[in-house]
Amino acid sequence: MPLLRKSSLLGYLFGLVALAGFFDATYLAIKHFEGLAPNCSILNGCEVVTTSSYSVIFGVPVALMGSVYYLTVLLLTVAYLDSPKRWKLDSAAVVVCFGLLATVWFVYLQLFVIHALCLYCMFSALTTTTLFLFIFFWWRHYRLLITV
Repeated sequence: MPLLRKSSLLGYLFGLVALAGFFDATYLAIKHFEGLAPNCSILNGCEVVTTSSYSVIFGVPVALMGSVYYLTVLLLTVAYLDSPKRWKLDSAAVVVCFGLLATVWFVYLQLFVIHALCLYCMFSALTTTTLFLFIFFWWRHYRLLITV
């Protein structure tokens, strides 16, 4: 498969993962503003986690911050796919790195402080980790495209 097609494929996969994360975080944000706990059939900790004091930072729901995070990554991805410029890919990488740091912190809180797991939050952790892994493959292909 030519490098350009591989880079585009990685970009589309990256965008799909960001979109899934956006839907997940937005669902949690909507539930927060409705004052309802999300339905959690596999894990019983969703209500505990999403109503804990850690679910809001400076009056802003963490889920809303997550929605903005995923939307930012998604928009940078679409912008890069539309017009491949290195700064767009680099910006997405920086945002994803901050997202990964936040993910590690929130998973730590769930496991060791709150002592409950939220299925939706863990899905968000998985999507951010996947984005983090994808960005390295995408960068590699971008560098190969530049040197070819």
